[in-house]
Amino acid sequence: MGIYLNPGNHGFEVILNGRYVDKTGLLDYINSTIDTPMKLTCFSRPRRFGKSFAAKMACAYYDRSCDSHKLFAGLEISNAASYEKYLNQYDVIYLDITRFLSLTSDIRNIVKEIQTAVVDELRQTYPAGVRENEGTIANALMGVVQTTKRKFIFIIDEWDALFREAKSDENLQKEYVQLLRGLFKGGTATDTTIAAAYMTGILPIKKYGTESALTDFKEYSMVEPFNLSGYIGFTQEEVQTLCEEEHADFTKMKQWYDGYSFSNLKSVYSPNSVINALSFGKFKSYWTSSETYESLKGYITQNFDGLRDDIIRMLGGQRVAIDTGTFQNDVTSFNCKDDVLTLLIHLGYLAYDEEESEVYIPNLEVADAFRIAVKETDWKAVNKALAQSDKLLKATLNGDCEAVAAALEDYTGRLLLVGINYDKDEKGKNAKRHTCVIEER
Repeated sequence: MGIYLNPGNHGFEVILNGRYVDKTGLLDYINSTIDTPMKLTCFSRPRRFGKSFAAKMACAYYDRSCDSHKLFAGLEISNAASYEKYLNQYDVIYLDITRFLSLTSDIRNIVKEIQTAVVDELRQTYPAGVRENEGTIANALMGVVQTTKRKFIFIIDEWDALFREAKSDENLQKEYVQLLRGLFKGGTATDTTIAAAYMTGILPIKKYGTESALTDFKEYSMVEPFNLSGYIGFTQEEVQTLCEEEHADFTKMKQWYDGYSFSNLKSVYSPNSVINALSFGKFKSYWTSSETYESLKGYITQNFDGLRDDIIRMLGGQRVAIDTGTFQNDVTSFNCKDDVLTLLIHLGYLAYDEEESEVYIPNLEVADAFRIAVKETDWKAVNKALAQSDKLLKATLNGDCEAVAAALEDYTGRLLLVGINYDKDEKGKNAKRHTCVIEER
């Protein structure tokens, strides 16, 4: 068992010791791509949406250095026709890019360090296949395959972490892309060494102009998940089952963590938040933090015409039209407000209705993040309106006519209160959590 070569199944075993929602059907899809033109898969989704769980699951399933029959017994994949054919049949290369970033002393050396670490481990395991002075993973793989006659499966977790951490270093980004191209560019070398690759991260593959940097990968994302939408987060049926087993309030769970929607699946939940709500017995925001608010503020205050107005409308529960086609799949190349909003879809701050080409704030958890981020901006008029809406809603719910009248008087200036949205609690009463709709006039 190695670090990068054949890491074993312990990671997935630990996952199974907790509350595990069966997502092993994803393996049947990957199996269907092995040694086909579809064998390179990039599946991106927001943080804490189960990316690393899926990567560790794939390692446990394909890694030939271990026996994972007991781990997968009774799970969905065990009923698939492809199950036994591919179970523990491959040498696996597992790369967690965030791990490399955390260990490096100089991020500018990260690509060389990835190459060196993997080649060294291949040489230790297969000394007859890797030359002593070999410096590239691609060449080392060819030597090993010639010796073993076995192809590799690549699992890359947080593939885009370098684009997020070194977001302004274009030379380093291009060096990293060249490493990936060397491994996965279609042709004889790739076909003879790699049976399949599964790559996951937050962002889709970087674009240069209109073309993907890695054109041979088939991409699945928060904008276009295609037939993998059921593996992005938890489905409504899965959450209902969890709530029944734990005697939890499904209505509140839906208000807090539902809201992501795709053309073939209309209700997707944030998985980490659902599990935490069940574990701690409390409905609150579990995937936001002070760093998150600061980052969100930086995006929503970008200087593009109409962006602030769109954020205000969505805070009020409205939807906003969007064109996602111009986004370059990074965190710096913004040319218009649509690029910013598309990034927020991939980060999980906004949900996307593909059929209507509209974005919206999906649930209470994310709405809280927006409200806090907006309070940290210099949008003084908006912040005043949000504060006044709190007073107005409280007065309305308490039947305090004088307070309602006083609150409404504050909206005779530049901002006009258009309406208040609020949810019903499990007893049908008005919930305290709310948003207001405000428009400039």
